[in-house]
Amino acid sequence: MIRIMTYNVHGCVGCDGRLDHARIAEVIAAEGADVVALQELDVSRERSGRVHQARIIADLLNMQFHFHPAHRIREEEEYGDALLARWPLRLRRAAELPTVKERLAFEPRGALWSSITVNGREIQVINTHLGLSNNERKAQIAALMGADWLQHADCTPPRVLCGDFNALPCSAVYKRACRGMSDTQRMLPGQRPKATFPSRWPLVRLDYIFVSAGFTCDHVRVVNTPLARVASDHLPLVADLHLPTDAEFKAET
Repeated sequence: MIRIMTYNVHGCVGCDGRLDHARIAEVIAAEGADVVALQELDVSRERSGRVHQARIIADLLNMQFHFHPAHRIREEEEYGDALLARWPLRLRRAAELPTVKERLAFEPRGALWSSITVNGREIQVINTHLGLSNNERKAQIAALMGADWLQHADCTPPRVLCGDFNALPCSAVYKRACRGMSDTQRMLPGQRPKATFPSRWPLVRLDYIFVSAGFTCDHVRVVNTPLARVASDHLPLVADLHLPTDAEFKAET
């Protein structure tokens, strides 16, 4: 089994306005996640004490990590996403996603793809944080589902696409992601998907874990503990997955 979490950490600033890296790490540690996709992390930014937030959280959890700066505010200040894992991970691609010329498309967005070796088999994990403009998100999900990312020759199954999509389940962006991928919150019969944002009064689903064919999901949950409700403005999403069997894996490839 592999336990995957996606978590928008809001620069490690909680709903109480307090900057606290250890609190974010505590939320993650309490769930025992093996692979963690984090969004909205600062590196060397004045507002967060000039520290490397991904490195601090990875060190607190004793995990390996890769960070991608989707946005450089100044030459030395960065803002972006990270993948953390308990197992060896190899960076495959980290790049900016397409944008459009619209008022809401004011901030560069990116994605981070790493191969993670689990019990001798590689899985491909892509972490992303899509934009606020609907047209921008459509361009970004099209790119992620295309030849540079999920359809790349090296992005062989089994595959995971996760992150903060800033999109509702009724959206074209969500429906595009579901072509060839499964939403883990809809994989268990009789379980109703739960909202992830805002953390104190969750009303909408913005955060997702999508998986390729062959994965089975034992359990999926939105972490709605007292600590999670204050640590960030998003709640973490966690899925317990089993890798495809050898027969399913060969059929997929």
